[in-house]
Amino acid sequence: MTEPRDAAAQGNAAPYGLRRPTAAPLPVVVSIPHTGTWMPQSVRAALASPAMQAQPMTDWHLHRLYEFLPALGATTIFATVSRFVVDLNRPPRPRPLYPGRFETGLVPLETFHGEPVFATPPDAAEVEARRLAWHAPYHAQLAALLEEMRTRFGRVVLLDAHSVASVPNRLHGALRDEIYLGDRDGRSCGPWLRELLQGAFAAEGFRVALNAPYKGGYITDHYGAEPGVEALQIEMAQRVYMDEDDPAGGPDHPRFAAAQQQLLRVFRVLAAAIS
Repeated sequence: MTEPRDAAAQGNAAPYGLRRPTAAPLPVVVSIPHTGTWMPQSVRAALASPAMQAQPMTDWHLHRLYEFLPALGATTIFATVSRFVVDLNRPPRPRPLYPGRFETGLVPLETFHGEPVFATPPDAAEVEARRLAWHAPYHAQLAALLEEMRTRFGRVVLLDAHSVASVPNRLHGALRDEIYLGDRDGRSCGPWLRELLQGAFAAEGFRVALNAPYKGGYITDHYGAEPGVEALQIEMAQRVYMDEDDPAGGPDHPRFAAAQQQLLRVFRVLAAAIS
């Protein structure tokens, strides 16, 4: 298991955290690309406001919420750096994932509410430096994990785990459902995976939506097109496991442990189906 050290105490953050299975390995890789919060001081100093210092686009604490995965045989890779440094779920070169809709780029310049992220936006050279420092190593490791699983098992399931605040923004109105599954309109995985997880989440009492408003980002789109890879994005409303007005207190919230147990049962269904 490779866990990053305390990033705040480092001159630079490890490009990702990696958790290997502690039980018999399954061909399951879980990617968590937006849970990181570390920023270089130069990036923090360039942010536009105290509101941006609070990193409002973070998928809070998901690497902790999914800590049970190694004991089920799954492999986990997760972000250490903030999405404001570089977005690991965006293409390395600009191209639309949702044509005709507002999107953030490799380095987001606006939030989903239209607020400026930076007082001084990074130039092209800085964006490229961030891509090389964090985006490229994350995806090199993710690609290697998928290839390792395909070589060993012949196929692999890739789940891209996210969470989102329930309030309206430029992408959607208030989120009424709790779980949003995205398979790029059926292109990134077979129906069996979507239907299995739809049923498992519904059995836990969650309302589940498919491909609206989230179809899956770059990770689901890119790797789901590769042979032997079935990719599905899981977007969870943050109210499921934390107080959305108090992100820092997430793991201490009573809902956190309960949601973790629900997720554990969902992933046990997946593990049983695959094994």
